[in-house]
Amino acid sequence: MELADKLLAGDRRALARAITLTENEDPAAAELAAAIYPQTGRARVVGVTGPPGAGKSTIVDGLTYLYRQSGQRVAVVAIDPTSPFSGGAILGDRIRMRRGTVDPGVFIRSLATRGHLGGLSWHTGSVIRLLDAAGFDAVIVETVGAGQSEIEIMRHAETTVVVLVPGLGDEVQAAKAGILEIADVLVVNKADLAGADRLAKELDMMLKLGQPPGAASGEAWVPPIVKTVATSDEGLADLMAATERHQRYLAESGRFETRRRRELTAEVRGLVRELAGQAACAWAETAGRWERAVTAVVARQSDPRTAAGGLVREFLERR
Repeated sequence: MELADKLLAGDRRALARAITLTENEDPAAAELAAAIYPQTGRARVVGVTGPPGAGKSTIVDGLTYLYRQSGQRVAVVAIDPTSPFSGGAILGDRIRMRRGTVDPGVFIRSLATRGHLGGLSWHTGSVIRLLDAAGFDAVIVETVGAGQSEIEIMRHAETTVVVLVPGLGDEVQAAKAGILEIADVLVVNKADLAGADRLAKELDMMLKLGQPPGAASGEAWVPPIVKTVATSDEGLADLMAATERHQRYLAESGRFETRRRRELTAEVRGLVRELAGQAACAWAETAGRWERAVTAVVARQSDPRTAAGGLVREFLERR
């Protein structure tokens, strides 16, 4: 494919078009994904997540600047929420990324969630691979304002940075089981505000209570806690160093391949569910099968699960 060749050569217009095809689920996107896949797996992927207003975009802007200072090409994927009413999205996170917008070595793309849960867009993984194939050394993914259960970023990022801030009431609420457990690096941003030291201490206590086997000997990774004031770049060099230490740990411990296999297994499993579901629904809509099943549910002659199970069985048993 001509588009694939241009993308692999680093053509930014080809990259932008490839991402648009992917977001729109154009049939050509699947062919493109297959063509570029052998050239992926080289970029480092860092995920940045945390509650709304934690300063994620400002941190991403600062990290992007530091990566560029070290000579690396950087791509940023900023996820923005989609309105449940209009279906639109402001796509405004990139406004805060003031330095990267004028740097030819930086590519910033906003993606709308389009109703997908987990703090990401359904197409995040595919877009990361396009950026990887285009030759970027680092890909930073910023999730939407994430809550305690929005942990999908761990399936795409090798290193997950969880950003927290003081002043949210019970600060540890945002760091309960779920989002805390996916953190490879913990950040207390806005560390110049009252309560930052207390939040850092509470996080440290929680980490010590839940330390994995081998933590004391260094065999297991214990997330470091980094204090930052992102608006003035304070602490961002320490944050970048922490992410790089984690990348080295994954490579040296052999956990990188284990994690990658786990992530790809989850992605393939999810795609099987999606594609099988689409095929089953398309089949059920023929010959009035779908209408009959829904009519039975509306009349209380069947419940939704039984009706769906019957359609799936018929689909699998068809000749």
